[in-house]
Amino acid sequence: MPTAAKLVAALWFAALGWLAANAHVPALGENASVGWFRELSGLLGLLVGWRVMGNLAGAGYVDAIGSGLRSSVTLAVLALLLFSAYLMVMKSMGSNAYGADPMVAVLDVFRILLDQARRMLTVGVLGVLGLGGVAGGVVTEWAKRHWR
Repeated sequence: MPTAAKLVAALWFAALGWLAANAHVPALGENASVGWFRELSGLLGLLVGWRVMGNLAGAGYVDAIGSGLRSSVTLAVLALLLFSAYLMVMKSMGSNAYGADPMVAVLDVFRILLDQARRMLTVGVLGVLGLGGVAGGVVTEWAKRHWR
């Protein structure tokens, strides 16, 4: 059921996804092609805001802070998983790096994920996700209480 809280959460976390991706771009290196990275991160944020944060609104402001952080972590993990799978597919199509063993390709997704997660551990990305998640939780809770 669409609610104002879900809409506010979706828009907030879409912006948060875009900002976090933008903060992560310098860690990718100078020659990295970002393509639709920011936009897809924003789309993931939109989905996380609507499905996760929007459904958790209404429990109070203290719980909203935790829900906002939970939504930020969910966004980060989903983005890491999606883009790691994409990088694995690009690697396999470009040089046939995995041969005929699909299990090696699946395991490489998690190796890429851990490498990207290590690169993501910067003050900029963690600050955007942490502060933005807390603020997103509070704003969503406010919207739930004031717009029914």
